[in-house]
Amino acid sequence: MTNKQKKYLSDIEIAREANMLPIQNMADKLGIPEEHIITYGKHRAKISRAYLESDRKTNNGKLILVAGITPTKAGEGKTTTSVGLGDGLNKIGKNVAICLREPSLGPCFGMKGGAAGGGQSQVVPMEEINLHFNGDFHAIGAAHNLLSAMIDNHIYWGNELNIDIRKISWGRVMDMNDRALRETTAALGGVFNGFPRSDHFDITVASEVMAIFCLANDLKDLQERLGEIVVAESLDGKDIYARDLKAVGAMTALLKDAIQPNLVQTMEGTPCLIHGGPFANIAHGCNSVIATRTALEHADYVVTEAGFGADLGAEKFFDIKMRQSGLKPDMAIIVATIRALKMHGGVEDNSLSLENVEAVELGFANLKRHVMNTRKFGVPVMVAINSFVGDTEAERACLIKLCEKVGIEIVESNHWAEGSSGSEDLAKAVIKMLDEQPSKFDFLYNSHISLWNKTHTIALELYGADDIIADTKVRAKFANFQKKYGDLPVCIAKTPLSFSTDPLLKGAPSGHVIPIMDLRLSHGARFIVVICGNIMTMPGLPRRPAAENIYVNEQGCIEGLF
Repeated sequence: MTNKQKKYLSDIEIAREANMLPIQNMADKLGIPEEHIITYGKHRAKISRAYLESDRKTNNGKLILVAGITPTKAGEGKTTTSVGLGDGLNKIGKNVAICLREPSLGPCFGMKGGAAGGGQSQVVPMEEINLHFNGDFHAIGAAHNLLSAMIDNHIYWGNELNIDIRKISWGRVMDMNDRALRETTAALGGVFNGFPRSDHFDITVASEVMAIFCLANDLKDLQERLGEIVVAESLDGKDIYARDLKAVGAMTALLKDAIQPNLVQTMEGTPCLIHGGPFANIAHGCNSVIATRTALEHADYVVTEAGFGADLGAEKFFDIKMRQSGLKPDMAIIVATIRALKMHGGVEDNSLSLENVEAVELGFANLKRHVMNTRKFGVPVMVAINSFVGDTEAERACLIKLCEKVGIEIVESNHWAEGSSGSEDLAKAVIKMLDEQPSKFDFLYNSHISLWNKTHTIALELYGADDIIADTKVRAKFANFQKKYGDLPVCIAKTPLSFSTDPLLKGAPSGHVIPIMDLRLSHGARFIVVICGNIMTMPGLPRRPAAENIYVNEQGCIEGLF
């Protein structure tokens, strides 16, 4: 079957045609001994903790970040590009590994679909990766909810810690979109059920346990960070920690296997580590430090991704993940599509198939700002255009000319339709940039400046804002957090759909003001969440959720997953 014919198949149909290799073949490519591969069937595995914590000779690979422009309904394809680039590097003979986030069930059954790439650039086995995978998210949800149960149980049996039930910040989680659980009342039904109080559910990827899981260096660090989670205040205003409730040991026990990174492969046999998946808004939106470090120790080139647009995802990758891990990126790629640029140029989604060079030119402002922003971190930056069949020659020529005019290197890639054959040019350009332009990576801000100034710096330098504002109550919270946690980085939670806090404001708006609504402490994850606007940590399903089209056929195969 030709690539032209395959492009009309669904992602799951294309994935099923992959000739998957035994998972030990992927371990062999990375030099990981067979005795340290814990298999989950023939095509997926975990790498043992004993091996990762052992003394051994390790590699020092180059770290390549794939980020994107401001997201649109048209799609940008960061994961697909990450997979395509990894396959392209593999095709030209490089020792490469890919590091991705694990998909959440909520988006799979909601509107976004899975997160295993697309077309000819996918990680497989696609169904298992998107549904349950190796059980990590279930373990994280169980650890989170165990702590929730122990809070209410402690109060029921006398409340020795003097917890103020009005100031319990730790809710419950589930890995599903369910708006009805955003605000709840717990412990109804009489004295035997405890003390009634307000409660809430978040989606599992928004849990601080997830963020800790992805930032921890090893099991010991994970346990220490879990103990630092602040769950409530006492009646006399003191912080109550998870360690105070003696929950940490059991939480760690639930996570001891999950902390081992998962190993799978692309459709073309490139090793891929998929591990962790924190919410790219309330948290930092990157795969685990453990997986990234493992890949860098075993491959010469490591391709990884960041959530949302580069203003949120790449900034958090640099200022939170890199700061805490001590790792350093060697270059960054900003993914864009001509379709998405046309949306930023004012085109509605029902008109994207029509040629519109003027809209490409207008939408280029968004791409340009993301590139210029990313350069502020001292890393070489390249633009990868994720090609679509409907892109016209005039639109392509316009975009290339715009990039060349301002000194932005741009490479077209057709990995979705052609796999590594379509990404070979991108792979060669990446190697050339790595060889010729050494990274001078640095953080956007110094950890010793105030939390307010950290937020102000991001807003002005990356969002194009004129200022940040907050009411007296929020400013008082800034002052309080500054005294206790002033050296922590900030994690901005705002709409990913605009540089501003207005999701309808496309392109590259300037001169706006960023309103700060609240601060939240993620003490175990070691960052401060700065909430700008109405941030949803428990999504809802759309009018026609993807779940309506998913079923199991007569042969026992899943259909409708994308």
